[in-house]
Amino acid sequence: MKFLVITDLHQKASNIGWINSIIEKENPEGVLFLGDVTDMGTADDAVEIVSSIKCKTYVLPGNCDPRDLPDKIKAVATDMHGKTVKIGDYDLVGLGGSNITIFGTPFELTEEEIDSKLRPISKEGMILMTHAPAYGTLDHIPNGTSVGSPAIRKIVEEFHPIVALSGHIHEDIGAKYIDGTLFVNPGPAKDGCAAIVIIEDKRAYVRFIGPLDPA
Repeated sequence: MKFLVITDLHQKASNIGWINSIIEKENPEGVLFLGDVTDMGTADDAVEIVSSIKCKTYVLPGNCDPRDLPDKIKAVATDMHGKTVKIGDYDLVGLGGSNITIFGTPFELTEEEIDSKLRPISKEGMILMTHAPAYGTLDHIPNGTSVGSPAIRKIVEEFHPIVALSGHIHEDIGAKYIDGTLFVNPGPAKDGCAAIVIIEDKRAYVRFIGPLDPA
């Protein structure tokens, strides 16, 4: 099972051609879009962008997306905010928005809200896609501070996802295996970053693409 994972496009629609070139080359079973489709834009902006992606796409809102994105995006993609979808033998589980930031962006949730929305839909061994990272992993801003979500971290520790995908923190691109879970931050698509995630026999592998790799 192969997925193209992208996040943090921030309304840079000029990069859609590059994304589609990766899709044409890699032939993924789906695109997992981890949020910040827009840059404080509208849901209609998000629909226009996502409708241009030439593959089945599963979409989360990011903290810079509008609150009505999940409802509107259903017209062109699979809304994953607070949802579980079965793909083959795997449960794809999603939660968008971010934990509280200092910036007061449109789609922020308290730790209590994150837990109450994510815990009831979480499954052992899931494919977890969130916009915000789990606290302490791929969540460091340039001064070294961790700004991820403790609630997401607790969910990961309890449900042991095969892979935990997140964006939000543009500077902490990478992948780490921790206790059987592969954590991945593909980096911002606005800068030409993406990742291919392959899942085989309940184990995940990642290959990074970018910046603006000629696919």
